[in-house]
Amino acid sequence: MSVRAGLADPVLESQRTFRAVLDAMAHPGRVVTVHGPDPPPPLGPAAAAVCLTLLDFDTPLWLDQVAATAGASSYLRFHCGAPVVESPGAARFALIADTGGSPPLDAFDAGTDERPDLSATLVVQVDGLSGEGGRRLRGPGIEGEARLTVTGAPGLWDAVRANAARFPRGVDFIVCAGTRLAALPRTVHVEGT
Repeated sequence: MSVRAGLADPVLESQRTFRAVLDAMAHPGRVVTVHGPDPPPPLGPAAAAVCLTLLDFDTPLWLDQVAATAGASSYLRFHCGAPVVESPGAARFALIADTGGSPPLDAFDAGTDERPDLSATLVVQVDGLSGEGGRRLRGPGIEGEARLTVTGAPGLWDAVRANAARFPRGVDFIVCAGTRLAALPRTVHVEGT
């Protein structure tokens, strides 16, 4: 089985993706576009770009059952060198392609009160993202409020609410749809139903 190409210009494209992720984390709910590779299914371009930028051989990765295809696993191992782990609690990053079937939030490492930086980051693939309408977000990095509509992610908003209640512990979410992404760090508060 041949492995699909990764980033066309790994240095330049990983720098662009890194800046996009930083922008999204600094401004929760802001939808940004990244120009990612053409990864094997079920990986989308934004999720693949995030993984190829942020993962390396020291970054344990957990894949949910939908993301754990032979093609996706081989692709990520080849381009990132990231070890794929069996337990969500052992992962620094998790790739979730099916939010309806993902483990409970407390299955992932939330860090400690003294070391919240040791927590996991969840890269969650969804059907769609829009900065219009949707849930109201408040918290650091948001002037007034932000709005975010996420489609195809059952249970995501409940998980984000529960996550915020654990602060300073908790995970950070990078939500990806196609070439778009938005960040929902543990500091974000969700309002509305």
